Formats: sequence, C-alpha cells, structure tokens
Amino acid sequence: MMAQFINSILEFLSQLGYFGIALGLMIEIIPSEIVLGYGGYMISQGHLNFAGAVIAGTIGGTIAQLFLYWAGYYGGRPFLEKYGKYVLIKKSHIDVAEHWFEKYGAGVIFSARFIPVVRHAISIPAGIAKMSATKFTLYTVAAVLPWSILFLYLGKVLGKNWSHVKEFAQPYVLPIIIAAVVLGVIYYLIKKTKKTTD
Repeated sequence: MMAQFINSILEFLSQLGYFGIALGLMIEIIPSEIVLGYGGYMISQGHLNFAGAVIAGTIGGTIAQLFLYWAGYYGGRPFLEKYGKYVLIKKSHIDVAEHWFEKYGAGVIFSARFIPVVRHAISIPAGIAKMSATKFTLYTVAAVLPWSILFLYLGKVLGKNWSHVKEFAQPYVLPIIIAAVVLGVIYYLIKKTKKTTD
C-alpha cells in the first residue's frame, strides 16, 4: 500500500520535470533520498540533465528548510509543537535540535543536515533564535547541495534499480556524516576560542 502511494507520488512529480524534484523536496511527503534517487533514474532515462536536477534539488531542499526556519522565527516553539506533526516534526525532534543548536551554535545548521532525526528539525531553533536568514540559507545550501548530488548520482548509476538507493548510499553517507560532524566541532571550537579571547 505504502509502496503504491510512493510510486503514484513519484509518477506525478516526474511529469513536472525539474519542478517535480523541487516540489518533492519542498513538501517532503516522502524522504528526500527517494525523490532524488528517482530523479537520478529520470536522468539515466534521458528525461532530465544532471546539472538541472542538482539545481532543482538544492532549491527545493533549501526552501523546505526555510519554511521551518520562518515557522520558528514567527511562530515560535508553541506553534511548531501544535502543527509540527503535519510535517512529521515531533516535540522530541525539536528538543534534540534545540539542545544541539544551543550547544554548538550556528555551525550545526550545516553538520546536522546529514544526521537522522535532527536534520529537518534543526531549522526550527535557528528561526526561534532569530539567526540571520542569509547565514542560515548559506549553511543550508552548503549541506543540501552535496546531498542532492550524491543521491541523484546514485539514482543515475542504479538506473532501474534506483529504489535501492538508500541502502546503496550507506557506505557513502557515513563518511559524509563523519566529515560534517568534524567540521561542526571545528567551527564550535573556533567560536569558543574567539569568545574566550574577546
């Protein structure tokens, strides 16, 4: 039943071309990995080109996070606790994301994008804390871009087997997560050192 639902959504999105990829990531009814993996399959069939799909994926993924950022900025935590369930954000996700944001600062916007559970919710405390929208967008794009490239590429390579993209991606995602965490820790240490020397 679920597989049928996902396939019908993907078929609808595929009819919209590049906009379909962006829309799929904006509304995120199904995971971004699946949307991008299918986008890669569309590339392998000659329906899309790689660069255009990467741009669409990056735009869609960034806009999705900007929705959550602005919801946090204008609505605050009570609004998201009430309505977050409609975008699959639980109170526990917000708790973890807030803790990470308070502990590691703005740099976590980049590194947390690659970590399950917090990767979507991390935009919320950034909005609540009134983080600069420009800085937030730059960090988000820096994380969404390689994510889009990876899953579109794997979907393209896998072709008709694109539905296995998540398990096929595991050996690639782990080094990305480690690198993102290391970069986040370095950023945190630099900021902490600057504070103590000021």
